[in-house]
Amino acid sequence: MKFFIDSANIDEIREAASLGILDGVTTNPSLVAKEGKNFRQLLDEILELVNGPISAEVVSTDRDGILVEARELAAIHPNIVVKVPLIREGLKAVRQLTDEGIKTNVTLCFSPTQALLAAKAGATYISPFIGRLDDISIDGMELIQQIVTIYQNYNFGTQVLAASIRHPLHVVQAAMMGADVATIPFKIIDMMFMHPLTESGLQKFLDDWKKNEAKLV
Repeated sequence: MKFFIDSANIDEIREAASLGILDGVTTNPSLVAKEGKNFRQLLDEILELVNGPISAEVVSTDRDGILVEARELAAIHPNIVVKVPLIREGLKAVRQLTDEGIKTNVTLCFSPTQALLAAKAGATYISPFIGRLDDISIDGMELIQQIVTIYQNYNFGTQVLAASIRHPLHVVQAAMMGADVATIPFKIIDMMFMHPLTESGLQKFLDDWKKNEAKLV
């Protein structure tokens, strides 16, 4: 499974990259707006930190507008993946962008039928939103399983990117189901390191070493 960080915060991205486990970055208009920076400047900073797919989202909602923005974003760097909303006009644009060799991440997916349409349109990634489904009492992980099964049945090349992850268990479940990517907020990446037995075990090792006055060399 590939790990992307779901963030536009440079400090978070830098720290995640330093861990040696980061494969890419996903951003969206809300995350970018929180940073209060010029979008192009922010993308340039992210591209300097991470050598992998960087999702940048269009804000137009008509096919022609999406195509204009998508081509501008894709021209910035080969690692840019254009995020497109899962709407009719969006998928019209995705088909054209795919034909032009531009990678796309179709976002705001909440059903297997939507995911099937995105794959048929040639999307590089599909982003099912797990947490937002959980918020309305629908099992988000069931959607991941449905999409993975459908894509495997027909050998679609679209990668399943589990998004809107709210806790480490989402990552575990997505990995067990065969999702290709998990895009994870920084606080969840941080939580994935934590286990009370690791902490207590390390403390015991260090305490015993100190009591014995041992030396490494």
